[in-house]
Amino acid sequence: MNAEEPTGSVWQEPEKDRHAEFKKLREQFPILSSKVYGKRLVYLDNAATAQKPKVVIEKVRDYYETGNANIHRGVHFLSQEATEAYEEARTEAQHFVNAAETKEIIFTRGVTEGINLVAQAFGRMAIGRDDEIILSRMEHHSNIVPWQILCEQVGARIRVLPMDNRGELLLEELPKLINARTRIISVVHVSNSLGTVNNVKEIVRIAHENGVPVLLDAAQSAPHIPLDVQDLDVDFLVFSGHKVYAPTGIGILYGKAGFLNKMPPYQGGGEMISSVTFDKTTYNKIPFKYEAGTPNMAGGIGLGTALEFVQDIGMDEIAAYENEILDYAHQVLLKTPGIRIIGTAPKKSGAVSFLLEDFHPHDVGTILDQEGIAVRTGHHCTQPVMDFFKIPATIRASFSFYNTFEEIDILAEGLHVARSILGSGSRHH
Repeated sequence: MNAEEPTGSVWQEPEKDRHAEFKKLREQFPILSSKVYGKRLVYLDNAATAQKPKVVIEKVRDYYETGNANIHRGVHFLSQEATEAYEEARTEAQHFVNAAETKEIIFTRGVTEGINLVAQAFGRMAIGRDDEIILSRMEHHSNIVPWQILCEQVGARIRVLPMDNRGELLLEELPKLINARTRIISVVHVSNSLGTVNNVKEIVRIAHENGVPVLLDAAQSAPHIPLDVQDLDVDFLVFSGHKVYAPTGIGILYGKAGFLNKMPPYQGGGEMISSVTFDKTTYNKIPFKYEAGTPNMAGGIGLGTALEFVQDIGMDEIAAYENEILDYAHQVLLKTPGIRIIGTAPKKSGAVSFLLEDFHPHDVGTILDQEGIAVRTGHHCTQPVMDFFKIPATIRASFSFYNTFEEIDILAEGLHVARSILGSGSRHH
């Protein structure tokens, strides 16, 4: 840096450019120009689902208008063209998570189906009576209930990795939980209700030292953090397309080929077979062994387009900008009277959960909605987390790269309105 330049000037200019670039990207999302109750929509519910860019909307529409056909089995032009587009999306997903081979990418309906698939297929192969499954205290219900169902089926049990009051996992407790009966560890990458980013590499290191495979729920990390399954060395990874700007009803299960080849099918039907007689069925090779029936072709093709879209922006750039948004949201909320943030881990991504005085989150959320601000209120399908903090629910603001600093200020103003209205109401009672 030139000694005559003002200190910090080198860093300020790229930062301004980045903000302008991301503000420009908002134009790719038609819904963001909507109005709610006559006010500009401020969409802060991205952890529930992200909005869709024009390129994805147009790709799905184009498929139905010009290329709709069932895939893999047809010899005609439309079928072959649709098959090629669908398999290109699988390759896009392979690149997105840096899988070693495309056959390690299984299309699912989303994280929930992906975890159920592993619980049933891996479970039938490797988990029996008195075996143990380790989950963390901060798991989404989708990473609890499938394992409970398996435990009821086979007589296994769940052990829980605890967390502290900041919402950080106590990783020093993990080696104490692992024993000769531990069969799998299934853990979230980024908590949907706290925003905590877990130290996956350390979890995997401890697990693999003990010969235990790891499933990673990347539902909340895939939109915000670069993913590299080979670097993380996870054995399974799941994410949902609709949180990464793709259509609903489509998702990805990544699995190491060694596991996927050994595991039995999750569902039976068309496409997942090699041959069928009434005496015996032989199964297709991976990934098709796990993709029974007519798939969500439009969703898969839309997912491929969405993943290409975010990779063109750059996941590192997205992460850097969203971290600035998240940091600013914390600063603004901490200056807002009556706010208590739930989840204060030093490493967070994507979301901030909080309470406003002793007002019920649903009441606050309803008033924010009248101000045009979309947030999520409730237990966020993490009731064990709410039980830990002894609260029924939180208000959650969750962010995307299309959100702006101005929208955080609008959220703060909305909270002042809610505090004024709810505080006034409580005084009258």
